[in-house]
Amino acid sequence: MTSLVRVTIVCALVFTTALIGCAKRPSVTTIAAPSPSGSSAAPAPLPSTAAPNSSEVIVVEERREIVIAERPEPASFTENANVKPVYFDFDRSEIRPEDAKTLEIDAAWLKTNDILILIEGQCDERGTEAYNLALGDRRARATMNYLTALGIAADRMSTVSYGKERPVCTEHTEACWALNRRAHIVVKPRG
Repeated sequence: MTSLVRVTIVCALVFTTALIGCAKRPSVTTIAAPSPSGSSAAPAPLPSTAAPNSSEVIVVEERREIVIAERPEPASFTENANVKPVYFDFDRSEIRPEDAKTLEIDAAWLKTNDILILIEGQCDERGTEAYNLALGDRRARATMNYLTALGIAADRMSTVSYGKERPVCTEHTEACWALNRRAHIVVKPRG
């Protein structure tokens, strides 16, 4: 009977601690809107009734102009022998360890050359057109994210998915399909 009382007390303490710990509320913040003229004027001072050690925070929101960059035309990119494609397992978009090494070599070369990069996601012929376009997009984005993590600026890279529309091998064998499951990297000079 005493062990039942202990378990009940421990459960009550855990429940009470979780309930009290979760009941904390964030501090109140005051938001000061920017002036209508768009100038970046200093925020208005706190009212004189505010205590000097008050926990109030004034947040000033800056309005920034959104610039939409024109997507580069894929036909203007060319292959470069210094940049190798990476390959994927069937129905997968994760970078394999051996292909991670390829991307590290690619990234080292791309860091020393100021060029634009287009990553083409491609698939084998199995699967529907819509599915393969989505899978090719995931493969291209996985490659882009990996290169970004290696230090290549994301604003230099674009992705496109060709799905199963641009095979490098047209035989109906597993070896051929493996060559088509890839992210192909092409480049062009800036400007």
